Amino acid sequence: MLDESKAKELLPFLTLETRPDVKGQATEYILGVTATRDGCRYLRTKPDFLKALLTLTTDKSIAIVKDCYHSLINLSADETLHQPLVKEANVLPTLFQNLLDPGYMFSDRICTILTNLSRHEKTCREVFRVLQEQDIGLAKIVEIFCTEGFNKVASLHYLGPLLSNLTQLPETRQFILDKERCVVQRLLPYTQYNESTVRRGGVVGTLRNCCFDHLHHEWLLSDAVDILPFLLLPLAGPEELSEEENEGLPVDLQYLPEDKRREEDPDVRKMLVETLMLVSPLPYIKTILCLAAHLLS
Repeated sequence: MLDESKAKELLPFLTLETRPDVKGQATEYILGVTATRDGCRYLRTKPDFLKALLTLTTDKSIAIVKDCYHSLINLSADETLHQPLVKEANVLPTLFQNLLDPGYMFSDRICTILTNLSRHEKTCREVFRVLQEQDIGLAKIVEIFCTEGFNKVASLHYLGPLLSNLTQLPETRQFILDKERCVVQRLLPYTQYNESTVRRGGVVGTLRNCCFDHLHHEWLLSDAVDILPFLLLPLAGPEELSEEENEGLPVDLQYLPEDKRREEDPDVRKMLVETLMLVSPLPYIKTILCLAAHLLS
């Protein structure tokens, strides 16, 4: 455990100018400290360490940068560190600027940190504020998310949960539900994105949060969006439905093949059912309850 005397001794080694082998040992030690709850809570009162970790994400050594990002992930997973990270260490501008670099190899770790920091509303608002102040905006985040292969060395799947967290805020929901932007229509196909449960879950969470705004339901169900098949299809499985049940489904979901597989992740299934119960018109409620019964059986 790091104490005051060790902290004073260690901090001078956490600089870009420090000899690489010594610096590497220092960042490795800090990574170990952040692996424990007590270690994270201790660093909460040490903004100089938080700033040093952020500075060292620009180091020439990949191993050192990796240690620093892993430490920041550990720290951002602790809610009590959120304010020190966004206020005192001011990590957000650097993280967003690096995220925009299509060749930045640590962008997935940045997405994880941003997702952690946006989990609770207070710091979520800080994330949103900096996003706007840096002239990045939600449109750029959606563009990056929807551009396959934007970053050649990072998957950026955790931008999905980041978007979901941001939809806690009415400003984000208003942007996504803007009829002129077609954001919802771009996100819908990712409810069936086979390559990543994280990305699928992030999009489903985003849609669920947006569906709490009841004024937009008529538009979401209209031909302009047609959200219902994208929510129902992942829940459909290989079981046979009765003629009545099939006729109660949208045309795209009737008489599916025998090898149709249902969404495997229970948390994503739960969010899909919650979204359907929020947005579905009465004629589909019986069919949705039937699907839910299959899920729980």
